[in-house]
Amino acid sequence: MGFFSFFDRFRASTDDRSPWGDFWFEPVTVRTSSGMRVSADNALRLAAVYACVRVLSETMASLPFVLYRQRADGGKDVVTDHWLYRLLAKRPNRYQNAFEWREMLQGHLALRGNAYNRILANPRGEITELIPIHPDRIRMELLPSGDYRYRVTDRLGEETIPPRGEVWHLRALSSDGLMGMSPIELARESLGMALAAQDYGARFFANDAKPTGGWIEFPGSFKDSEAKKVFRESYQQAQSGANRGKVLVLENGMKFHEVGVTNKDAQFLELRQFQITDIARLFRVPPHMIADLSRATFSNIEQQSLEFVMHTMTPWAERWEASIESDLLLDGDDLEVEFDFANLMRGDASSRAAYYQSGIQNGWLTRNEARIAENMNPLDGLDEPLRPLNMVEEGAAEDQEVDAEATEPPAQESADPMDDEANARFRAVVASQAARVARRISRAGAIEDKDIALIAEALALPMAHVAAWAAEARDLPMSEAAMTESLISLGMTP
Repeated sequence: MGFFSFFDRFRASTDDRSPWGDFWFEPVTVRTSSGMRVSADNALRLAAVYACVRVLSETMASLPFVLYRQRADGGKDVVTDHWLYRLLAKRPNRYQNAFEWREMLQGHLALRGNAYNRILANPRGEITELIPIHPDRIRMELLPSGDYRYRVTDRLGEETIPPRGEVWHLRALSSDGLMGMSPIELARESLGMALAAQDYGARFFANDAKPTGGWIEFPGSFKDSEAKKVFRESYQQAQSGANRGKVLVLENGMKFHEVGVTNKDAQFLELRQFQITDIARLFRVPPHMIADLSRATFSNIEQQSLEFVMHTMTPWAERWEASIESDLLLDGDDLEVEFDFANLMRGDASSRAAYYQSGIQNGWLTRNEARIAENMNPLDGLDEPLRPLNMVEEGAAEDQEVDAEATEPPAQESADPMDDEANARFRAVVASQAARVARRISRAGAIEDKDIALIAEALALPMAHVAAWAAEARDLPMSEAAMTESLISLGMTP
């Protein structure tokens, strides 16, 4: 008997429900209807499962971690000097970097529906390390009070019960709110069929791509059943193991008939193709991302990639963010966490160029922000947003209007009529600029430091001269008209 034949017989013996069979000694629900054992680790034998888990894990691990504090005006201030940022973005524990740690946990979530970490903290309550716990080494125990606790088994087989506050539990889709459901467990029959088809293909090609079965036609009859058994065993020994493929010699008019079952008859290739799509559906991964391009076109791959970000990775990121904020941050921390998807949504060079051009020309993106987004250092003078000349804010438009009803001050007498006309024009310009600045200061209610630079630029005066005027004018309650006259006097001062 050959080596593989032994395992074939062993596999068949596991279905024996007699007192001597192995059926009653197997763990419950381990063997599927197809006869295959399916577990989280065993499922990784399927290339499609491994590819889906790898896509989810590596994508989640590559997303930049952002910690920020909300501002009153709706903006966000990025925080990088907090212990949580150092923990999740730099070094979560002494054994792993942030990428390896996040990749491992997302793999646990994708395969088993749960991910665990042992929390180590300092006396100030700051978490210093997050040590991963393999989901197969931890189990949840419900208590009579309705509460629960965790039992952890280490590599030496010793069991400990850590305080619940020392275990960070990330859950996938759950039916009871306590434990996440494993996709492998839920799709066990489908994965079992895929494993059975894979093993069948391996056995088929191990048998020189010929069916393993057949029958021998014998015109006569054997002396007894023992003689038939001896012939069958001698034939199998002559055609198995090292004797596979050798010339078969039959005697006494015997004829060998090969069983006419082929891969095409069993639709083997179609079944394998369907299983790839079925596994991609299980993990919600576009088939083209696991190298299945059978239905991919140039027009739909980009859309499927966007759907992968929106409908696959965004829910996973939201699950991580909600768990981090609720279980790791302190109650008094006014911080929020976010995984940045900007890199996944970058698009090609022409799309990015059009995006930056639109933002810069319309004033909602500065040129330095565009440079930073492209991993280039900022340059001096590119921090101010640009504003189209034909589009201004309503308040700025009021400042630019020239008061048609403004009365020009009488021109000073001069011996030269040209001097009188120049002085009149100069005073009119000063009056217009003074009225515009006075209107802005009046709306603000006070003279601010930024107004000093504005006045100096508008009236072409030295900063020190304007600062001295502002120091005196701040203490004087002035109306808009009084402020205008004061600025006109300031501007006409030689």
